[in-house]
Amino acid sequence: MKKISDRKKLSKRARVLTGGATLVALGAGAFGAVSANAATAAGDAPAAAVAAKADTKNADAKNTDTARSTHLTIAAATEAAQAALKAAEKENQRVSVAVVDRNGTTLVTLRGDGAGPQSYESAVKKAYTAVSWNAPTSVLAGRLAQAPNLKDIPGTLFLAGGVPVTANGGPIAGIGVAGAPSGDLDEKFARAGVAALN
Repeated sequence: MKKISDRKKLSKRARVLTGGATLVALGAGAFGAVSANAATAAGDAPAAAVAAKADTKNADAKNTDTARSTHLTIAAATEAAQAALKAAEKENQRVSVAVVDRNGTTLVTLRGDGAGPQSYESAVKKAYTAVSWNAPTSVLAGRLAQAPNLKDIPGTLFLAGGVPVTANGGPIAGIGVAGAPSGDLDEKFARAGVAALN
């Protein structure tokens, strides 16, 4: 009787050990397969990146629901604003300069020494108006005779001194200058800012 129960115990132990060994072997095999797949994926990463880039390029060419746009960098906007301010300072004019992006968001503003408090806001509005209509504000001011309600559009100012910055025929930014005794001078300085970009 004792021998039979020892055999059952041994048999139970053997089964547990065999099962444990089987689990270890299976785990090692699975780990090896995962490692091999990871190594293969890592080795193919450059090829996968090239394929993904090609797919993106083809998708961009075919996708008519999206568009790419050109933007003025902050460095270029700063350069343009500084050039406009410098042009005004050469003629002893105290002005403020603003550069806005295509959406009318202010990128850079510079208020020259001694510029009037109203000049800051006026410069921003002139820049916004110029980029919105892709035309100098001096030209747009002339359109008020035919469409006087234009001046009621929020954020706009139809006085000379704002000019658009264009790329590939479309507006990408606006430069506004305010504070000189005439809009013609303001616009002259704004154009100096545009010239600094070309």
